[in-house]
Amino acid sequence: MTSGGYDPNQYPQGGQPYGQQYPQGGQQYPGGQQYPQGQPPQYGQQPPQYGQQPQYGQQPQYGQQPQDPYGQQPYPQQYGEYGQQGFGAGQPGDLLPRFGARFIDGLIVGIPAYIIDLILSKIGIIGSILGFIVIVAAPIAYFVLMETNMGTTLGKKILGLRVVAPGGAAKITPEVSLKRNLYLVANIIPCLGNLVAIGMAIYIAVTIEQDPNKQGWHDKFAGGTQVVKA
Repeated sequence: MTSGGYDPNQYPQGGQPYGQQYPQGGQQYPGGQQYPQGQPPQYGQQPPQYGQQPQYGQQPQYGQQPQDPYGQQPYPQQYGEYGQQGFGAGQPGDLLPRFGARFIDGLIVGIPAYIIDLILSKIGIIGSILGFIVIVAAPIAYFVLMETNMGTTLGKKILGLRVVAPGGAAKITPEVSLKRNLYLVANIIPCLGNLVAIGMAIYIAVTIEQDPNKQGWHDKFAGGTQVVKA
């Protein structure tokens, strides 16, 4: 026994009671937590807490979702709704509503054009030529102007449809609209042109029905336009 009541056998260097060893792997901390296998705790090391998050650089366990420290999803959400992938446009319009929209547009632009043709034909041969030009040019001008300025036509608007530019661009250019309606130019050939235009319209209907995105050959010829539900 030394002076002051200090016993070196009872408290050896390091502060631990004599003979007491660090807990080995598999033993428990106070509170029930286990030490790491075969590793004594370092000075100041705290026992692992329940629900502790993995540190930076650690990989999440199988089945765990990676977490973002700001509460956001770490990966962008994939495209979900049909028709959004690639176009970001909406659900493609079906063949029957599109046919109905063309029929309505044909009446809207065709009736005034034929009235003008009847009036001009009374003037003479020059009037007849001008009237024929009006009949051919009016539908093309109607579709191009409506699609480039409104993104739709009156017939499509009535039936809840609109035309989307290639790649989901904000606006259809006149060149793109002219390409998708170019088959109407066949009407410039008297008699035979009407049959050609009708045949091309039938082919458009077939390609629309067969395509998963409801794109006709005229849509693909125009660079990838698409008619979707508004």
